[in-house]
Amino acid sequence: MPEHYFSKKPQSKHSPKRWNYQLRGKEYQFITDAGVFSKDRVDYGSCLLIGQFDEPDAEGNILDLGCGYGPMGISLANEYPNRHVILADVNERAICLAQKNANINQVFNIEVIQSDRLSNLTNLSFAAIVTNPPIRAGKQIVHKMFEEAYEALTYQGALWVVIQKKQGAPSAKKKIESLFGEVKTVAKSKGYYLFRAIKV
Repeated sequence: MPEHYFSKKPQSKHSPKRWNYQLRGKEYQFITDAGVFSKDRVDYGSCLLIGQFDEPDAEGNILDLGCGYGPMGISLANEYPNRHVILADVNERAICLAQKNANINQVFNIEVIQSDRLSNLTNLSFAAIVTNPPIRAGKQIVHKMFEEAYEALTYQGALWVVIQKKQGAPSAKKKIESLFGEVKTVAKSKGYYLFRAIKV
């Protein structure tokens, strides 16, 4: 099977890069590497979610599920310093980079955990879960992420999902609706859909 950014142990040769990027009006520095998602820039879908995210009404932690090298979780942790933000990914290289990037940007209300979906987070609950899901992992895995996210959210907790229309946004919305009952399309831009669903 070819290696993907959702591989647990990437075997591709290291090729680290360091660059700056502005998110929510603040400058960040990121280290990236081969074997992780969108290593040359923060991808458009993640930028859309970061820019549109609203703090949930519910009390509690925020989870960046499938965090990659950490731009979503780090920027949201910096924006909401009173929230504890957990960054989780199956990819060992991504997890290492996410921790480095949190330190570089001096964002310390963060915990980085290696986890296949939410398998290592079963004792935790969240006020918000954000995800730019690994579409190439397949619909079955992505939909399982939604199911596990629903179970992990507190009452009034919010799931935020960004996904391209051509990569399954309609079926993703239908799956989320089956769990939450209602899904709001927060934004549509350049083929990307941003969904938010509240657990009630």
